Amino acid sequence: MDSSSKTYVVGQAEIAARPLEAALYLVATPIGNLGDITLRALETLAGADVLACEDTRVTRVLLDRYGIRQRPIAYHEHNAAEAGPRLVAALEEGKSVALVSDAGTPLVSDPGFRLVEQAQAAGVRVVPVPGPSAVLAALTASGLPSDAFLFAGFLPVKDGQKRSRLEELKAAPATLVFFESPRRLAETLVAMAEVYGDRRAAIGRELTKTFEEMRTGTLANLAAHYAEAATPKGEIVVCVGPPEGKADSVEDVDRLLTSLAAEMPASKAAAEAARMTGQPKQALYRRLLDLRDG
Repeated sequence: MDSSSKTYVVGQAEIAARPLEAALYLVATPIGNLGDITLRALETLAGADVLACEDTRVTRVLLDRYGIRQRPIAYHEHNAAEAGPRLVAALEEGKSVALVSDAGTPLVSDPGFRLVEQAQAAGVRVVPVPGPSAVLAALTASGLPSDAFLFAGFLPVKDGQKRSRLEELKAAPATLVFFESPRRLAETLVAMAEVYGDRRAAIGRELTKTFEEMRTGTLANLAAHYAEAATPKGEIVVCVGPPEGKADSVEDVDRLLTSLAAEMPASKAAAEAARMTGQPKQALYRRLLDLRDG
C-alpha cells in the first residue's frame, strides 16, 4: 500500500499513520461498539504493510468507519496452515503485519497463537496492541471476585464431555469465565448448577452493544430463568464465582484474616482471604479493620 494512503480518520481529521517497524502486531478491536477502538490500534491498522483478519467483511466495517484504506487478507482456522507461512515470509522480508480477530483481543479463542509461534520461531518481534476484551468486560461487570480468574473458552457441546470439563475446573480457586452459544446457554447453566451447586454467577450478553445485558444471581436462579425465557440472542459470556473456601464460620474467617495480616498489608490480606473464601474483598477488609480496632 502506498505510504500516502496510510491514514485514518477521527472525527473530521485525517491523520497520517507513522511508519511501523517490522513486527507482528496483535491488535485488539471493538467487541461491539466501534467507538471502543484505541488511537494506537487505528494507527497500527492504517500503517501496517499487511493486515490479516478472520473475516474480511467484518473487518471492512471497522476500516470503513475510520477511513482506513487497507485491503485485509484472511487468516482463520480453516486456512491457517497455508496463510501462516505466507505471513511469516512477509515478516522475514521486513514487512509489518497486523493481526486482528472479528472482535476483541486476538488469540483469545482463535487460531492466532499458531502465527505467534511461527513468528517467534523465525525470530520476529511480536507486539501486543491491547484494547477491548469480552472476557474482562464481563468479569469487571459481574460483581464476582476478579483478583484471580480462569478463562476456559467454550465448553464441549456434548453433555457428558461438558460435565467432565466442568468437574476438572471445579476446585479452581478463581472466578471461571466461559464463552457460550445462545442456543446452548440454558442447558449449560443446568449442568453448571448440578456440578457447582449454588455458586454466584453472571451472564453478559451483547456487551458494549445496543441491547447489552448483565444478569446476575445463583446458578440455580439463572438456570431457571433461561429455561423459561426465549433463546437469547448475541454473544454470551458466563462468569461463575469461585468455590467457597474452608473458612466457613466467622471464627475461621477471623483467624484466617489475622494470620494473613501478620504477613502482609491489610488490603492484600483481604484480597487473599477473598480468593480463598469466595467472600467479598471489601467486607473482609472492613472486618480486618474491626479486628484490629478491637
